[in-house]
Amino acid sequence: MGALKDCKIIKKQTKTAIVFEGLFEGKTFLGVDYESPCDYIKKYWDAYKEIYPNGGASLNGNIFECIIYTLLYRENIKPFYTQARVTYVPNIVYDAILYNQSQPVSLSLKTSLRERYKQADLEAVALKYVHRRSKCHLLTISPEEAAVANEKIAKGEIIGLDSVIDCTTSQIDKLIADLKNLTFEEAESKPAVTGNIVK
Repeated sequence: MGALKDCKIIKKQTKTAIVFEGLFEGKTFLGVDYESPCDYIKKYWDAYKEIYPNGGASLNGNIFECIIYTLLYRENIKPFYTQARVTYVPNIVYDAILYNQSQPVSLSLKTSLRERYKQADLEAVALKYVHRRSKCHLLTISPEEAAVANEKIAKGEIIGLDSVIDCTTSQIDKLIADLKNLTFEEAESKPAVTGNIVK
């Protein structure tokens, strides 16, 4: 069925999975060579936009999520939860949660921000209300919007997000390096996080 399903990044074959797995003919994401996390994201995003220049917002977002999830897998940053719900944080589904009992990390994934950074910020505030030491990052491939949002963080206008990462730059390389220095685990038996777990 494909490496995404084999690695449990997805549960069933979807249009997104078919598109993603067809980007590099004859290669799964496990066989794509790259020099850095930024290079991996650029390779996949450029290949996708070349074949699907008018993919639409929904497919664009789903492909970006696949790129980030497979990058975490390739960089051995596991386990992580996708489409995750966190106990005591109602009505929010996080794009990705890396669980560590003392310091969970949430990754909000948006191809473009516009006003969506506000939603990501509210989700970050909600997570920090329950897990005070959690870290919350918004990842995007929109350099201009990332710069504006980071200015808002510096001014205190965004209070929940720790950073907005431009995945077209070395900012993502630094984040991945930082995540590699942390130890993540499965949530305990009364799960603090539920969702599709990739190990």
